[in-house]
Amino acid sequence: MGRLVRKPWVSDFGPHFEGLEDVIQSSGAATADNYLERTVKYVPAEVIGCLMVVNAILSQAMTSAGHAATMAGLSVALIADGALLIGFLVTPLFCWYVREDGDAWVINAVVSTLAFPFWAYLMGAVAFDGYYDGNLAAILVLTFTAISGFVSPRAPPARRRRERLDTAAKDGPRLVETMTG
Repeated sequence: MGRLVRKPWVSDFGPHFEGLEDVIQSSGAATADNYLERTVKYVPAEVIGCLMVVNAILSQAMTSAGHAATMAGLSVALIADGALLIGFLVTPLFCWYVREDGDAWVINAVVSTLAFPFWAYLMGAVAFDGYYDGNLAAILVLTFTAISGFVSPRAPPARRRRERLDTAAKDGPRLVETMTG
């Protein structure tokens, strides 16, 4: 998740410049993450990694003391539920925090947040102690991941190109002809 899904974009210097069509396309002027890249980028890996550390500590406490295990007077099961909830809430905040220009961070946050419980279930989070089934977990994660790859951000409108054409129209018809081909 450290690398968020990017919004597709089309260069403002598009095919209206005669002879540059091949150069523009080969330079990646119209880029977007493909299906496989999106499936990988939607995995909330950093948050899941943190939960794995917390889960290992909680799991050890459950192993040594059973279901009656406590930490600082709170039951380990309650702490595990709290850790799962915190991970669920932190996932969209993390997407917002690591965003860069061109990232579709809102879509990433939504899909990654929805993915978080599936991945937490797969890794055997203590919060799912009485409900865990490794086979079901694998099926759920594979299904969610396959479906999530179809979620693709839309390209933003080409405002700059329109603005440039509007400015050119004010400067005279000859400049508009030059800019539109």
